[in-house]
Amino acid sequence: MIRRLRAPYGALALPAWVFLLGFFVAPVALVVWYSFGYKPGLFGTHANDVLSLDRYGEALSGTFVRTFWNTLRIAVVGTLVCLVVALPFAYWLAVKVPARWRGLVLALVMVPFWTNFLVRTLGWQIALSPQGPFSTAWQALGGDPFDVLYTRGAVQLGVVYNYLPLMLLPLYVALERTSHALREASRDLGAGRWRTFTDVTLPLAFPGIASGSLLVFVPLMGDYVTATVLGGARGNMVGQLVAGQFQSAQNWALGSAMAVVLILFTGGTVLLTALGVLVVRRVGRARRHVEVAR
Repeated sequence: MIRRLRAPYGALALPAWVFLLGFFVAPVALVVWYSFGYKPGLFGTHANDVLSLDRYGEALSGTFVRTFWNTLRIAVVGTLVCLVVALPFAYWLAVKVPARWRGLVLALVMVPFWTNFLVRTLGWQIALSPQGPFSTAWQALGGDPFDVLYTRGAVQLGVVYNYLPLMLLPLYVALERTSHALREASRDLGAGRWRTFTDVTLPLAFPGIASGSLLVFVPLMGDYVTATVLGGARGNMVGQLVAGQFQSAQNWALGSAMAVVLILFTGGTVLLTALGVLVVRRVGRARRHVEVAR
């Protein structure tokens, strides 16, 4: 008699837990540990023989707070723009495009994402420069040279371009799984296209909206490549401050404290936003129940 071999409970998740502990929990714990230390000297990077919270006081300076609000503004606007751009396209791709062509269209959308992140950003640096193709074409029409590079607008454009696929994919998956029968039933009951979209399709796609927003917002808050290449001094973001402490100033303790503060601020922002969305959804659901009762 052959007995079936059963894996111990949770054994299939063991590789994922090992990866998570080794490449996320341990590095974050090390950063937290470094944040309690100090820079021992001109050529030293960190020391933890004397523990204190002084680095957090330095991290919460006026410069960091101002840069954080600038980063938060760029991240929120970038996430919203990605959502506004990706949602109609994902709906068209998931609902309107024939099934046999969806894979090809999706692959064409993802081709730029296969290119290195830095290379794509450098491409925008060339395109937005005063000697770039956009500026040259505009000058040929009698306009002035573009003064877009090394501004906050250039950073905003760069982050939307770089992170748009991270919003598009979850939206496409969520919309592709929505039932066509539900939309047809809504129209049979007298709802127009817009009412069907807002009351049927959009609520069903909410998991994709939430996932895409997190995938865009969280890494965008820590991005420093886009701000360094396209923003210069006028597009400064928190990621640049953290990277500068590790790479230029060689003050790993202060850089770690800034990183921990950034993680806490980002997590707090996500939590507050999630609570706000939950409240709005419950209020909207209660209103719909009242309308149905009437």
